[in-house]
Amino acid sequence: MKKFILILFLVKATLGFTQPAPKPFGALPSKAQLNWHQMEMYCIIHFGVDTYTDKEWGFGDEDLKILNPVKFNAAQIVGAAKAGGFKGVVIVAKHHDGLCLWPSKTTEHNISNTAWKNGKGDMVKEYQLACLKLNMQMGVYCSPWDRNNPNYGKPGYLAIYQNQLRELYQNYGTLFVSWHDGANGGDGFYGGAREIRTIDRSTYYDWPNTWAITRKMQPSAVIFGDVGPDVRWVGNEEGHAGETCWATYNPQAPDAGKIPANGYVKDEEGTEGTLHGTHWMPAECDVSLRPGWFYHASQNNQVKSPYTLLNLYYKSVGRGANLDLGLSPNRNGLLDTEDVASLKQFGKILNQTFAVDLAKSAKLTASNIRGNNAAKYGPEFLLDNNRYTYWATDDKVTTPVLTLNLGTLKSFNVIRLRENIKLGQRIEAAEVDAFLAGEWVKIASVTSIGANRLIRLPQNITTGKVRLRITKSPVCIALSDFALYKEPTHVTVPIITRNKAGQVTIATDAPVEAIRYTVDGSDVTIKSPIYNAPIVLANGGLIKAIAIDGKQTSEQAMAQFGVSKQNWTVLPGTTGNNPKNAIDENNNSLWSTLPTDSVSSFVPAELRVDMGTAQNIAAFSYLPRQDKKSAGVVDQFVFLVSTDGATWQQVAGGEFANIKSNPIEQQVKLAQPVNARYFAFKALHVVSGNGITAAEIGITTQQ
Repeated sequence: MKKFILILFLVKATLGFTQPAPKPFGALPSKAQLNWHQMEMYCIIHFGVDTYTDKEWGFGDEDLKILNPVKFNAAQIVGAAKAGGFKGVVIVAKHHDGLCLWPSKTTEHNISNTAWKNGKGDMVKEYQLACLKLNMQMGVYCSPWDRNNPNYGKPGYLAIYQNQLRELYQNYGTLFVSWHDGANGGDGFYGGAREIRTIDRSTYYDWPNTWAITRKMQPSAVIFGDVGPDVRWVGNEEGHAGETCWATYNPQAPDAGKIPANGYVKDEEGTEGTLHGTHWMPAECDVSLRPGWFYHASQNNQVKSPYTLLNLYYKSVGRGANLDLGLSPNRNGLLDTEDVASLKQFGKILNQTFAVDLAKSAKLTASNIRGNNAAKYGPEFLLDNNRYTYWATDDKVTTPVLTLNLGTLKSFNVIRLRENIKLGQRIEAAEVDAFLAGEWVKIASVTSIGANRLIRLPQNITTGKVRLRITKSPVCIALSDFALYKEPTHVTVPIITRNKAGQVTIATDAPVEAIRYTVDGSDVTIKSPIYNAPIVLANGGLIKAIAIDGKQTSEQAMAQFGVSKQNWTVLPGTTGNNPKNAIDENNNSLWSTLPTDSVSSFVPAELRVDMGTAQNIAAFSYLPRQDKKSAGVVDQFVFLVSTDGATWQQVAGGEFANIKSNPIEQQVKLAQPVNARYFAFKALHVVSGNGITAAEIGITTQQ
């Protein structure tokens, strides 16, 4: 017996007390989802009739001959995305207006009946060829809602929509995502009916059988929707996930066919996910490079800067989600130079930041290694840049400690952690310490890790030792990455504001050597005027500014202002609380007609303004409330003008498309500029609630 025990001991010693791999925990990603996680960033490209009508949502009655991008170059667009570090593009092959950007056999409302290439073009095919050439992955967006199709809302439309998907799946190569928008039903052209059609989006599209087409024809594609089934919407169009973000999720279907006002789920549920949820359904963070999804020339000065994109990167990719950035080709079929330049510089910053892992040569010491088998589960696997080799602990060790000896003093400001998500998302909390002035000091903490966690420190840390402490996990850990990086230092962009008197102030978060600016539309240089006092911009205009500190120059800030509201007054008879708040140049104050109860019926409301003197009005603007609430946000309106305050003429009317998901300032151009002293903004409908709200209403004069 003793001899047998001795032999068994020697066998175990020889095998290094080998333990099996950790058991997978909870919901797990599919092969297609693993590919999606590894992409981290991709772009969604919006181009269509809206590009020419200056709208966000087409009505479906547009003349297709207006679409003629004479310089269309898919390689320029896809190449700009690649320069930004993006790994793929999603083509909006059909938006809500129903135009198919490929020669579809399902409808005459397709690219063949546009002026582009005399009807012989196929825009989706050109994107596919550009992606193949540039080694980029491609996905497609095909809107379920179709405001053009006469069959929409009727049983016959389902076969049309499913056949559109089949055409896209069959003719354009391997796809990484099939993207389905959540906007469904409402008013539209519908073949000339011009009516409102509502559907139960939980049943109308027969999603189980529709998704089955994707699974069969494009098995490597994930399916995106508000609630999956593979990738969920993060709950906002601002490009950020929650500080705590779980790839796992408990999807919730609507009760009895009823859809809550904000969709299937609470926005915060999509933002944070579900702790150890039943499904692996990670979040996509969608946001546009410009304020709108389609191209608008008026937004040329509002392209997100490279460091704004970097901030979004940390709040999306850095929280285990993916970043989906909207690109908007112009009417020629190209990205504007501002868009291309921002993407290129963003990609450069990413490369500079993540080129060198400062922990690469560190000596690692772990408090526990699974089965004492360092060859298979040792902490050295954290440094090999492989997402699926990992440091694991024994089953009962759920709060291990890892120490990195960097060998010499090193400065860093970014920490990267990753789990081997093939085994699930396991860790619920962790802390990072640095050895400073002879003692361990906590420098960061996280409440989820998952596929990727980036901790952006508020200042540089210089140390020779770093320590990771896993403080909460229901099972043993399976950590695949620990890295340290140094983001380049930069001067923060100036902040430009204006008060009601028309005085523009330019400031920075920290003191700088100088701020320079222009008001003539030209780019700022080191020879531009120095800012040293508020600038009067009573008649509106475009102001640009940069901050200079030593040899470093910030990104250029830009702000477009309408006419100053200094002499504006609200005419008697306007209802609601504080109507003057809509013209006070304060984005955080509100005019509101929301009643205290929740049962009163909605009543249209109107704001009438005396501007003091006649103005040549070319456009007006509506800024919805900016406090993340949707009650009272206007989505249907009319705009009227008067020369005497008694007789009124309607000069604009319509909808603020997508304002609920993307509550940005809405600019509406008038068909023709009008000269008037008075204007009225009338709200006809709101996205939710039984009253209206407005943060700011303004006008722009013809320049």
